[in-house]
Formats: sequence, structure tokens, C-alpha cells
Amino acid sequence: MATRKKPLVVVTRTLPDSIETRMRELFDARLNLDDHAMSRDELAEAMRTADVLVPTVTDEIDEDLIKQAGPQLKLIAQFGNGVDNIDVAAAHARGITITNTPRVLTEDTADMTMALILAVPRRMIEGANILPEGKDWPGWSPTWMLGRRLGGKRLGIIGMGRIGQAVARRARAFGLQIHYHNRKPVAPMIADELGATYWDSLDQMLARMDIISVNCPHTPATFHLLSARRLKLIRKDAYIVNTARGTVIDEDTMTRLIEAGEIAGAGLDVYEHEPAVNPKLVRLAKAGRVVLLPHMGSATIEGRVEMGEKVVINIRTFLDAHKPPDRILPSMV
Repeated sequence: MATRKKPLVVVTRTLPDSIETRMRELFDARLNLDDHAMSRDELAEAMRTADVLVPTVTDEIDEDLIKQAGPQLKLIAQFGNGVDNIDVAAAHARGITITNTPRVLTEDTADMTMALILAVPRRMIEGANILPEGKDWPGWSPTWMLGRRLGGKRLGIIGMGRIGQAVARRARAFGLQIHYHNRKPVAPMIADELGATYWDSLDQMLARMDIISVNCPHTPATFHLLSARRLKLIRKDAYIVNTARGTVIDEDTMTRLIEAGEIAGAGLDVYEHEPAVNPKLVRLAKAGRVVLLPHMGSATIEGRVEMGEKVVINIRTFLDAHKPPDRILPSMV
């Protein structure tokens, strides 16, 4: 009896060993062994030949690339929670199914958000660099390296989905008062649990918060949600933390306001033009005004393995002619 040919699955970046091994067992998996970022031409070639493409959030799959896809490409199984890098509508029109890996990175991202909420007001990174860099430390002093207390401060969360709620639970344990802006209020039971105050007006919330945490997804509606106008509403002694998407904030304006002392500082894990980082932000980081991380909010071994397991489940379910559990439709983005 002839052996059924395995589907060709092209994976655009290196994944955890256990996931790549499982893919090799199940599929004709073409792996990216040196983890280089695929060029546009490489992506186009992958889409012309693959039965299934497994991209990541840094691979831009636009309408033009989708038009170049071979007729055999029927599934794009994203290794990532967001799908803003994929033209979902164009794929849907071409008969290509899109899946992602939701509900995996909530706790990891919330942990990193809370770390930045702690690090920025308490000047933790600035202090941690004193001794390793050989800077002169005169010893303890009552007025040296003073930061800001967290307890009693108001935290304004933009986007009260799974991650926003997980951040709120952590922040409440540190004595922060929870406020949030969302498209609609959360269920009363959740609001009561978190002691959360809902603001229908983002403008009004921004003007009253001590710390602002961006936890909303990137959509056309959230591009520059923190616009130049809104950033100017933020108090001079307030901080911004962003572990969502860099495009949610008008980064140039935010940088200028921090330079001018109109905003106290920021903790950033994402950037508007990443992997490029604004040189002015780098200078502010060296001066202790901001904390910059290289997009590592979801970077845990456990999280990456769970993401990979979801990708495998989505592919296998699709190939078995069933609806994948994490299918994305144009109406969902």
C-alpha cells in the first residue's frame, strides 16, 4: 500500500526543539535552522510551494504575497497571538484559512508588564547598572536614587481583555488602584473582583492616572490610540508602560515629552518601528529616564512550547477536514 504523502509545512523561524521534532514526525516540515528573518522573496517562494505556512508576527503577509500563493496553500498557521501582520481578508477571499495561538501568553505578558510597572517608578534598572558598570557608589544615603512608591497610585489599563485583567490582579496585590478603558465595561463580577473603575472616556482617564499600561491589540482603530493630543493629557509625574504593540503609541511625541519632562518616564517592550529603536529612546534609557526591553514580554520556554503545540493542533485539525480551534475570520480583526 502506498504511503500517503505528508503535507509540506514551511516554518519561517526556529521553534522550540520539541515542537520542531513533532512537526518532523507529522509533516514534511521545512525548518529555518539558522533562525534568520525570511526575506520577502523567501516568503513568496514558501507560499508558492507550501501546503501550510507557519509564520510569526514579524513576517508581513500582505495581499500581494497572498496573490502569489500556490493553489495548494490552504492554511496559514500563525505562531503568535496577534494576526496584524497578515491580511486576513485577502487570505479569506483566496480560500486560505488563518489560525493563531491565543490564550497562551496571558500570564507571561502580565508578569513582564508588572515587572516594568515596578522597574520604572522605582528606578530598578538604573540602580542595577551602578555596580556592574563600575560607577562610583558612595554607599547608602537618605536622598540617593529616590523613586516613587506604588501603593495607593492609580493604574490606568488600556485594554481590559485577558492580559489587562491579569495585570490588574497583579497590580492590585501591590496596592495600586485599578482603572481601565475598554470598548465596553467588563462583567460586574470581574469589576468587583478587581475593584476596577471603568472610564468610557480615554481622555479623562489619562489625565488622572499615575501609571498607564497599554494592553490592547493592534488594530486599525488602535493605531496611535495614544496620539500626540492624548499624550499631552498625561500628567508630568506619570509613567507609561507598553507590552502590547508599539504602533498604539505615537512614539516620537512620547519621546519628546519625556525629554522635555512633560512625562516622567516609560517602560517599553515594543516599538513602533521594531526592530529599529528610536536613538532618542536609547539615550533616555542611558540617562535612566526609560526602561527598554527587546520584545521579550512573552519569552518563556513554557509559553513558546504551548504556542507550538497550538500550531500543531491547528494544522492537524485542518488536515483532518475539521474546523481548527483557533481559526481567525475577517470579522474578528
